[in-house]
Amino acid sequence: MKEDITAENTDRIIEMAWEDRTPFEAIEFQFGLNESAVKELMKKNLKFSSYRLWRDRASNCGTKHAKKRASGINRFKCNLQRNITLNKISKR
Repeated sequence: MKEDITAENTDRIIEMAWEDRTPFEAIEFQFGLNESAVKELMKKNLKFSSYRLWRDRASNCGTKHAKKRASGINRFKCNLQRNITLNKISKR
């Protein structure tokens, strides 16, 4: 896991990980953390019960991995989503 992640970035990564429609690939693209590093970060920063809820939710969600998504979805964010501050992807 990257050691130079700021508190702001950690909060944003946790927020993105909780979002059902944000795939792990988007987090890796923006922050350089693969799925296992995101799991490690979540485990370290959440209460154990919250981590378990997230893991259950993420593992049962068909949109958390780009390969499991429908073939027509090729973006990282909903096209109705407003620009989010500090989100490099939505400002394209």
